[in-house]
Amino acid sequence: MQHFYDGQIRRYLTQLIRMMSGFSYKDGKGNLTTIPVMYGDITRQVGSILRDNSENKIPSAPRMGIYVTGLEMDRSRTSDSSYVSKAHIRERAFDENNNEYLNKEGKNYTVERLMPTPYTLSVNVDIWTTNTEQKLQIMEQVLMLFNPSLEIQTTDNYLDWTSLSVVNLDNISWSSRSIPTGTESEIDVGSLTFTTPIYISPPTKVKRLGIVTDVISRVFQGGEIDDIDDAAEISTKIYIDENGDLQRGKTEAYWENTQTRLTVAPTSYQNTGLLVLNTTIKLIDKGNVGGKSWPEFLLAFPQKFQDGITQVRLTRADMPFDVIGALAINPLDETEATVIWDEDTIPTDTSISSEAGTRNKIDYIIDPLKTNPNDLQLSGNPRILILGDIGNSANTDGADAWKNLDNSDFVANANDIIEWDGSKWTIVFDADVDLSVYGTVYTTNLTTGVQYKFDGNDWLLSFEGEYPNGTWRLNF
Repeated sequence: MQHFYDGQIRRYLTQLIRMMSGFSYKDGKGNLTTIPVMYGDITRQVGSILRDNSENKIPSAPRMGIYVTGLEMDRSRTSDSSYVSKAHIRERAFDENNNEYLNKEGKNYTVERLMPTPYTLSVNVDIWTTNTEQKLQIMEQVLMLFNPSLEIQTTDNYLDWTSLSVVNLDNISWSSRSIPTGTESEIDVGSLTFTTPIYISPPTKVKRLGIVTDVISRVFQGGEIDDIDDAAEISTKIYIDENGDLQRGKTEAYWENTQTRLTVAPTSYQNTGLLVLNTTIKLIDKGNVGGKSWPEFLLAFPQKFQDGITQVRLTRADMPFDVIGALAINPLDETEATVIWDEDTIPTDTSISSEAGTRNKIDYIIDPLKTNPNDLQLSGNPRILILGDIGNSANTDGADAWKNLDNSDFVANANDIIEWDGSKWTIVFDADVDLSVYGTVYTTNLTTGVQYKFDGNDWLLSFEGEYPNGTWRLNF
């Protein structure tokens, strides 16, 4: 067994000495003198020092001496020795640089307290006096406090369930002298006998708090282990509303392989989702965007949140690595956090070549039936992602707004990327043909800074949108 000593009995004795400290007596001249208190069971070496190494010197009076006369187990207060009490503690954050506490969450712990063993501690207090008046003054000050007990507290730690106790006055011995006194004038000693119920506790277990962030369940339904699908397919379509504005559609997420031997079902804390909009993220609580503030959500985590250091990680089936960003809570709106995304974890835009040059970004996203290209800035060979068809090869006369300078009709299909070279429109990315050449295409809208990808059917937000529980996590 490892050595363990916490000074528990010593703390009780220290409190008893403090309990008897501070009393005074008034001499014949009206002067108040504080009565010293000492622990009576001193070592021989200390006693020799107090007597100045002389057998002819005794301690001065008045004074008090405290010493232990007995320690017995109290069977009447014994309880289940296997009982464990758990307490979950959250500290305030402490700034070591400025030496002050902050108004935010700090370290979190779980404290497991084992059942202590009860004892009864017996103590004597000897009161040395040189005359009866001294004794009367001291006794009166002490005795009026006990009716019949006095409460003491050994520590100010509220997790210490043994810190409170009481001191009971059991017996009073008025004098150590006999009557008549004779010719000897020995110091008169009065004794008070106290008992106090105490506890001696085994070591307490202190653990860091933790929460469940991933749940893995095994479902044996046949199939190959290689078929597991541990990341969700997340897709957020985009569309143009009736006012011609670009909007984000509802996010869909699903795990394709459900009949696998091992089904991995990651679950975020309290099934909380995440809404990612460019550099802003918000929590989704029971379908309510921003329904829970970040400080409230972070209370459950044992780790310390640090602005600009704590990371958010997004897991997607269409990306080999997590999308990572460092977040900081908005002090003006604690329901949202600002993220600085690690560009190395975001897919690289696809370079697409044309007669005007090679570019990997677009300038606009429009519905050609709702937007007139003449209202756009067409200088500099802009590239435009269209979400609707332009013209039709069967038409003999197409829309005037989309005619080339030679008055010829321009025909393009939805999801194509087109470019104006100053005299005519050209298709630089044909959604029906070029996907086999480029594979998955990524491009960023220079107007909004949002990245998109083409999956062969629709243009989707590359990594923005709603992330259901289990598709994102925090890294402290």
